[in-house]
Amino acid sequence: MVNMTGVGAAAQPVLAEPRAEDRYPSRFAAKGQMKDRLDPVVWGTPEQGSLSKTQLLFYEQNGYLNFDQLLTSSEVQSCLNELRQLSADEAVKQADEAVIEPGSRELRSVFAVHRSNAVLKALCQHPTLVAIAQQLLGSEVYIHQSRINYKGGFRGKEFYWHSDFETWHVEDGVPAMRLLSCSIALTANTPYNGPLMIVPGSHQRYVTCVGATPEDHYRASLKQQEVGVPDDSSLTRLVQDFGIAAPTGLAGSVTFFDCNLMHGSSSNITPLPRSNVFVVYNSVHNQPVEPFCGLAPRPNFIAERQDFAPAGQR
Repeated sequence: MVNMTGVGAAAQPVLAEPRAEDRYPSRFAAKGQMKDRLDPVVWGTPEQGSLSKTQLLFYEQNGYLNFDQLLTSSEVQSCLNELRQLSADEAVKQADEAVIEPGSRELRSVFAVHRSNAVLKALCQHPTLVAIAQQLLGSEVYIHQSRINYKGGFRGKEFYWHSDFETWHVEDGVPAMRLLSCSIALTANTPYNGPLMIVPGSHQRYVTCVGATPEDHYRASLKQQEVGVPDDSSLTRLVQDFGIAAPTGLAGSVTFFDCNLMHGSSSNITPLPRSNVFVVYNSVHNQPVEPFCGLAPRPNFIAERQDFAPAGQR
């Protein structure tokens, strides 16, 4: 059943209740809820890749793995050169795939870099990264999303606390928690320049959010997210139960983290830029269905809905 709120051009369709097959309903209730995860965290075994039983157990319990150096210095430098060229290209800033920082003309993010840039495509298809994702997810994987996150010195803005899966499920229709993010540091991620912060262990709980999803929500949420974020009470409880960690490292370090891990990052007021490439690997058995918010899917450059070819085979 669908209700209409508002009048005229401002009217927005809002589902009155979740679909029967929605295992992770969110944005329906007036108050946020904390529920148990219904899917495994680790889908593969030690025999399926290079990760040891100890590493798989750590990922299962904490929701992330951090590696000091998975890429060579030449690989990092090649990618960093591309980031610098893209940030200086006015045509890139005008593209639909680009997100501009609020209040400036600086790039905040560029999406679908695995399609538009040969060097970054090779990075996203890197056999070492793909193999780790395959082992954690227990299957072949495809690239659900890729993006650069620039966080320049002095004025790089924050990314508020959120679970990626909540948005990917509600707005993109990803059915299960069988995908992960890979954060690749192309500059040093220090404790001071707005590094990724996580709540280790929070991936075992699903925090529902409050507020119906606006139409074309992505246009605003990619700059500053207000719908699809946890309420203060739920976030406080998670931090009280699990604490906060910040996996830092030099350029070339890589962090894999579960799709439902609560994470965010503060603004960067240091002179030191923090630029990362994010790749979202999804199991080929977890392809999106119709979004669970009842709206049209987000653009393909944000959430892949057409090309499910396994990564690492091109």
